[in-house]
Amino acid sequence: MALAAVASLMTTAGPAAADDICGRHVGGAILGKYIELGREGGPLRCPTTDELPTPDGQGAYQHFAGGSIYWTASTGAHPVWGAIRDSWAGQGWERGKLGYPVSDELTNPDGQGKRQQFQGGTYYWHPTKTNGAHAVGGRIGELWGQWGYERGAFGYPVTDEYNAVKVGGNLSENTGVRQRFENDRFLLWSPGQPSAFETCHNECVGYLGLTNEPWVVQTEVYMSLTSDKRSVHVTPTDAAFEDADDDLQENWRQVWANTPSLRNTNQREINSVSKQLYCHAAFAFPKPGGGHFGGPTWDLEAWRADIPWDSAEALRTQCNW
Repeated sequence: MALAAVASLMTTAGPAAADDICGRHVGGAILGKYIELGREGGPLRCPTTDELPTPDGQGAYQHFAGGSIYWTASTGAHPVWGAIRDSWAGQGWERGKLGYPVSDELTNPDGQGKRQQFQGGTYYWHPTKTNGAHAVGGRIGELWGQWGYERGAFGYPVTDEYNAVKVGGNLSENTGVRQRFENDRFLLWSPGQPSAFETCHNECVGYLGLTNEPWVVQTEVYMSLTSDKRSVHVTPTDAAFEDADDDLQENWRQVWANTPSLRNTNQREINSVSKQLYCHAAFAFPKPGGGHFGGPTWDLEAWRADIPWDSAEALRTQCNW
């Protein structure tokens, strides 16, 4: 009965005609899309199954030698093939977090990469940059879009999202989500935790660049989604504790060597953050039990006041120790 109901829906969702192709029955909206793609002479080639209802009862699908076509009344019929299909299948097909396809595969503006939109995000693939197809969605997808998608500062995704520790804070209990993009850059999301950086006491997003400069290992930037707070968190090398206060301009360059600087930043914020950086480099003295005052990262909070350079003790308060 369920199959009959789906078949009935299919006849009203697309062409009423049906056809026997390569020994298989193809009909309805799936046939319409199959014809649009060139039938058995197109990329899908011959069908390898008959049309079947999807396990959730919401749609129908049919497999072909070159891919599949999936249909629901709300999304229409769309082909899925290649690396995007492989990744989507690995995440549970339409029952996974991506849901059904809502577009055909499209070519990106660079003429080489591909993308395909699903209910829960968009898959991206490039022949040399992505190491397979990876979906981008949710808060990370929103942030990536603000930076220009694959044409922006982060380029293509090179992994799926994955759960990680030390997101939004320095502790292992500060859990969140990371996704890696080109050039050792990551986008980050944290649900918010009291033990995290102040910016991430509530839900926040951010990004990280692996810098590997003489004074800087990596730079993280976080933005609160419930306030206007933004912060920068620099992981210094051992050499930075000795030498980074000798040349603030060079230290500043290394901080941003592989991390996009804060967007829409005013001069007061730049002044404050740069002085906090100097403060950490100058006053992060060794602790008797090991490590340095100020902790493992140099935390630069953009909302702090811009303290005059001629007040060393006032500058030191910028570190908030």
